[in-house]
Amino acid sequence: MRKILIPLLLIFLSAQLHAQVDPHFSQYYVYPAWLNPALTGAFDGDYRVSGIYRSQWGNISSPFTTPGVAVDFTTNKNSNFGASVLNQTAGDGGYNYLTAYASYSYTGVRLGQNENHRIAMGMQIGVIQRRFNRSKLTFGDQWNPITGYNPGATSAEAFSKTSATSFDAAAGILYYDAQPGKNLNIFGGFSAAHLTRPDDKFSETGTARLPLRYTVHGGVRITLSDVLSLTPNILYLKQGTATEKMAGAYARLVAAPGTDVMLGANYRFKDALSPFVGFAHKNIVLGVSYDINTSDLGKMANGSNSFEISLSFIGRRSVRTPEVDFVCPRL
Repeated sequence: MRKILIPLLLIFLSAQLHAQVDPHFSQYYVYPAWLNPALTGAFDGDYRVSGIYRSQWGNISSPFTTPGVAVDFTTNKNSNFGASVLNQTAGDGGYNYLTAYASYSYTGVRLGQNENHRIAMGMQIGVIQRRFNRSKLTFGDQWNPITGYNPGATSAEAFSKTSATSFDAAAGILYYDAQPGKNLNIFGGFSAAHLTRPDDKFSETGTARLPLRYTVHGGVRITLSDVLSLTPNILYLKQGTATEKMAGAYARLVAAPGTDVMLGANYRFKDALSPFVGFAHKNIVLGVSYDINTSDLGKMANGSNSFEISLSFIGRRSVRTPEVDFVCPRL
């Protein structure tokens, strides 16, 4: 009974609150293609490969799993390019949410005497495909009041569509202070997703559109010493009538030449606390976080929590310039 009631409650809350359609991440800076297309190429290197995997609500029924992979490249002409694929599966009905995007950013707007105040503008185009497996669903007319559920019984329920593909686009802007050796480096950005308002073929009428997703993010890197920095950060997201607010910080400690350790936590208001631990060695960054649910829904679900793991690799030229610009910090 619990496995039936909790998913029904999740669906009911989504219907009442018009909940966020898109997946979300606690380690949102690890997956810049999802956060803001202006972050394309915002790193110190020639190319970056980022991967992330999130699993949630695993002890209710089939877990919600969201793997994603992205790659972006920098050039010496203030233009950066990238591509990303994200795939979410949810529930026992074989629901699948797949996105594939190409992204571009322009980084030629530089202000100040030494051009350390940087503004980047990005855009993203791609497709969204949503589908479900009808054969995995169960219906009321397959239940017999005497014998119970009969999986062999044919349901009279009919669906006009079990899959839908739509064109999508996003845009964003980013500011960051790139002055090296500074005690405080501020960064922040804004992005808008689903600018084309893709059709939601799975709505009641089949004519609804996916709501725009607005994202505001920012923070500041505080250099405490030659080996220690602290980065408070915030995130505000709005999609339809649903909002998400996160605040947190992480510390980065130089444990050895070329090796850093990161510790921190984010708090998603009225939802979860997410401790984070990371390890960086040369060009590789590994991060792990665990969402501890603090909402009433989490208590009803018997403490169902979420887990994320991320891995990034940055490739660099064999010869680097003496000055390394500050780039937006990320988890």
